[in-house]
Amino acid sequence: MVILIAYFQVNPFISIFSLSVILALVSGMAPGDVVKSFETGVGNTLGHIAIVIALGTMLGAMLAESGGAEQIAVTLIRIFGARNTHWAMMFIGFIVGLPVFFEVGFVLLIPIAFNVARRTGTSMLMVGLPMVAGLSVVHGLIPPHPAALLAVQAYQADIGKTILFGIIIGLPVAALAGPIFARFISSRIEIDENNPIAEALVKKSDPSRQLPSFSVTMLTILLPVILMLVGSWADLLIPGKNVGNATLHFLGNTDIALLLGVLLSFITLGTMRGFTSDMILHFTTDCLAPTAAITLLVGAGGGFGRILIDSGISKVIVDMALGAHVSVLLLAWLLAAMIRIATGSATVAMATAANIVAPLAAQAPGTHPELLVLATGAGALILSHVNDGGFWLVKQYFNMTVPQTFRTWTIVETIISIAALILVQGAALVLG
Repeated sequence: MVILIAYFQVNPFISIFSLSVILALVSGMAPGDVVKSFETGVGNTLGHIAIVIALGTMLGAMLAESGGAEQIAVTLIRIFGARNTHWAMMFIGFIVGLPVFFEVGFVLLIPIAFNVARRTGTSMLMVGLPMVAGLSVVHGLIPPHPAALLAVQAYQADIGKTILFGIIIGLPVAALAGPIFARFISSRIEIDENNPIAEALVKKSDPSRQLPSFSVTMLTILLPVILMLVGSWADLLIPGKNVGNATLHFLGNTDIALLLGVLLSFITLGTMRGFTSDMILHFTTDCLAPTAAITLLVGAGGGFGRILIDSGISKVIVDMALGAHVSVLLLAWLLAAMIRIATGSATVAMATAANIVAPLAAQAPGTHPELLVLATGAGALILSHVNDGGFWLVKQYFNMTVPQTFRTWTIVETIISIAALILVQGAALVLG
């Protein structure tokens, strides 16, 4: 699949679809089940991701048209200095990513990354890789992400300690995989500057235009983040099955939170900036065209992952990992890593590995369940490739080729996975 896409330049969707069918048939799946399995994987993936991409892109378009993304970029450059904006993007990715899925944080922050790269005259890799590193670290290691919460429950870990250990380990890992690696790789890879998505989300600076205030812009972009965070803690804020608890869960739903953020942007970045309803309709319609290919490829990756599960190949990989006689921490990492490589989903990898390892961990004395959560999350991030929706998001938005994406994004994810495992093992030795 990788050879077809990267070397022979076959359309990625055709490559993924064709190889998924061939793999399913060779593995012994009934022909009548093959297409159904692929369609189920595509549907399950796009049922959530398509809405996220669409709403996130609309919010990004409003940030671009109003000058909000430019205002954030100007403020970041002023505070951190033009030479240190890659560190600023890592911290923003880390903070914004705490309560949201990787894909949500990505589409929220990508207009800011485009603006920072343009205003500082630096490579998109120098700005964008630290941002995705920050997002990815918190996605895999730190609750309240759903997979991390499932692992916390499976291992019966303390959520407060898990968050604390996750931040202590996650920050240096994000620094290594983000700003430090970006400085090394950005000068070695030259990406095409003719980026249609960047053109749609970044407007040329007009000195006479009055930009929206930094506070209003940040309120608009952080509203979905705040709502998702509140939704994640709904059971603690309003315990029990009641109207208040149900309302917080509803408002904290990813799709609803993004929808409310977009609706707010129509006011704060739309009508308050003098835009008419026709202009807002134009902005939010035209911005969707460049995302069509991304959405299709993300769905194809989900279909491929489903084929691997339904054909039994994922189970074979799990059995191989269980056959290795290693420590519980390393076993959790290894299982999650193999499932991640096979299915492309960090969430599936983390949840599945946690459920498999939990009974073994309960019989292993001296195991810190919080560190098990982090080890599982670290394994679930390794080696993102063509069956991972995040791979195609980064490739398309950064305007890279498939080989360039392997040399940047895939390595970022692998650095995070291995560095986090090393630090988790070190923490286990210190804690005893």
